[in-house]
Amino acid sequence: MNPFDLKSALLARQAQHIVLIHFPIALFIAGVAFDFVAHWTRKAALAMVTYYNLLLAAVSTLPVVVTGILAWRCQLEGQRLHGILLLHLILGVVSSALIWSVFWIHLRAKRSGQSLSRFRLPVELLAVMVIAVTAHLGGFLSGVNSPS
Repeated sequence: MNPFDLKSALLARQAQHIVLIHFPIALFIAGVAFDFVAHWTRKAALAMVTYYNLLLAAVSTLPVVVTGILAWRCQLEGQRLHGILLLHLILGVVSSALIWSVFWIHLRAKRSGQSLSRFRLPVELLAVMVIAVTAHLGGFLSGVNSPS
């Protein structure tokens, strides 16, 4: 496969999921980092950057979930899931739900004009850990983390 052949790269089975997944991961982790710094420095500009990073991370989970399900349906022809693939799917849905939950916490605080609660920071750390495990399992499925 030619690495510069855009048609084969975009139409390859499962390729879209592998490419798209990096956006919500990077946006969410950056948003969490900005949130911790904003919490410590109490700078409103960093809080705004956090909000928009989390918004984009949450929205970008939607095509990732869709392409992940399509990859399973197309690549495995809808076979029953088991093992690492089943765990990856479950943790992927949990990761997406956690990203949306963290964004909802920030959205609710912004709309109500109240300060953010302190419990969001442990929830954000939990979400980053779940995302890391999900990504690690996805690496095994794609062959990136294979022992060879």
